[in-house]
Amino acid sequence: MSEQDGTPTTPVSRELRAQERAIRAEICQVCRLLYEKDLIAPLDGNVSVRWGQEHLITTPSGVFKGQLAPADLVVTDLIGALAPDEVSPLNGMRPSAELRLHLEIYRQRPDVRAVVHAHPPITTAFSVANRSLDVPVLPESLVYTGAIATTAYATPTSAQGPEVVRKLIRDHDALVLDRHGAVTVGQSAMDAFGKMAKVENTAWVVLLAHLLGHVQELPADEVALLAGKRREHLAAMVAQAERAQEREAVAAAQEPNDPPLAELVAEVTTEVLRRLGHV
Repeated sequence: MSEQDGTPTTPVSRELRAQERAIRAEICQVCRLLYEKDLIAPLDGNVSVRWGQEHLITTPSGVFKGQLAPADLVVTDLIGALAPDEVSPLNGMRPSAELRLHLEIYRQRPDVRAVVHAHPPITTAFSVANRSLDVPVLPESLVYTGAIATTAYATPTSAQGPEVVRKLIRDHDALVLDRHGAVTVGQSAMDAFGKMAKVENTAWVVLLAHLLGHVQELPADEVALLAGKRREHLAAMVAQAERAQEREAVAAAQEPNDPPLAELVAEVTTEVLRRLGHV
């Protein structure tokens, strides 16, 4: 296994290995952003991304998310069991107990490729105060995240978690978890992170509007117009994700990352440099 990116040198296709490296790097970047933007406390939150048709790459339990390395991440199947050694050698880490929440979302949303769960403070405060963010006030929020519904309460890490998101997540990309932060979905970890940041931004705007005395909602005809723009936006995001996967497949096909070939190239290069007197 590579110590830098956590990808094992086992017989999985080049395309999938290239995807794995990219996913691991992006998850770590998203975790750093979540921490830096105060959307999670150090040990809070979790991120997962689909890898191929049968696996997820996800954050481990009990680790400071702001300093995650790609090799720290965990690979599971779609029921939450750790992947076998030939897919991803064990690294001593285990997925968060909140993974069951992610798994339910993937079951309900085959179109979703990534899930982010965080604890944005203003968003969470709205649920603590029993105030909803499901109000049509910001055009860009309606286009990017859609309506932001709030679930019923569920004890964190319990079997109730999947139950309270099961129906709502079918029609929402962003949910406030009652007194437990929020969850967002997307075509990539960065896409889901962007929605999480937009949820917290919306919460700030609505809070300030309340403090100023009045929350002015958009008229119904404008909401209908923005709903159409959201459908266009979602179609564009799916197309963008598909193009990215195609580019990764092409790049993987061109990479000399088969171990015997890579070793041969390194040996030949070293010998040529030696004969030229550079080593």
